[in-house]
Amino acid sequence: MKKLRDLPTYVVLIAFSSLFLVPFLWTVSTALHDNQDVFKFPPEWIPKPPHWENFPKAWTALPFTNWVLNTLFITVITTTAAVLTSSLVAYGFSRFKFKGRNAMFYTMLATMMLPGQVTMIPVFMIWRWLGAIDTFYPLIIPSFFGGGAFNIFLMRQFFLTIPREFDEAAMLDGASHFKIWWRVLLPLSGPVLATVAVMSFISHWDEFNGPLIYLNSPEKYTVSVGLRMFQDSYGSDMNQLMAASLIHILPTIVLFFCAQRYFMKGINLSGLGGR
Repeated sequence: MKKLRDLPTYVVLIAFSSLFLVPFLWTVSTALHDNQDVFKFPPEWIPKPPHWENFPKAWTALPFTNWVLNTLFITVITTTAAVLTSSLVAYGFSRFKFKGRNAMFYTMLATMMLPGQVTMIPVFMIWRWLGAIDTFYPLIIPSFFGGGAFNIFLMRQFFLTIPREFDEAAMLDGASHFKIWWRVLLPLSGPVLATVAVMSFISHWDEFNGPLIYLNSPEKYTVSVGLRMFQDSYGSDMNQLMAASLIHILPTIVLFFCAQRYFMKGINLSGLGGR
């Protein structure tokens, strides 16, 4: 009976998930087609034969290896910095009591409602004054200053669920606040750390505006900007463009499926999962 009651829910979930799955399947199908058969009507979803050579052709048409390494370098550093700094700030908001704490916390949350376009020009002028244009610094350094308001909020909510008795026991053993954060709270925060890491990785791996604004040299481009260059140069080769797009999104898909269990657990334990 329970399965019958859940049947409408499953039907709705499958129907809505298909809306997102069909474009992805079309991308995969196009990447394996010959370019002359891409716009065939009626469309041929399963190419015969599949053209796997589209992937190495797309990879070697432009310096994708260099762009992937640039993107990986930026993403790994920013993700690590975002996880550590957001957890450190969240520790302060969740464990310390000081005047103006709530006002400061709500002001930080209010910045999430501020469109990025509002601060884009002033921030660009600051980096230009610092001589950091066409470097990775504008893309990396901001992650060392809190890691983002939402990440701090998520970490704070999780830390509030950890009993303070753990902190007090560590203090009795002579642990400092830094050691409590590093050796007590972080080891207990695996799910939310994984959640912040996954979201940060996907955000920085797919970021387009930042690299487009601050990077001028093609050899320093990330994959997102490189794909735009690929589209300008080989836009008529739709099969290779889709192959390059799949190469770009593959790491995020693999990461999400590998960390899905921790990701959902982190959302639920942080009080955002509607428990």
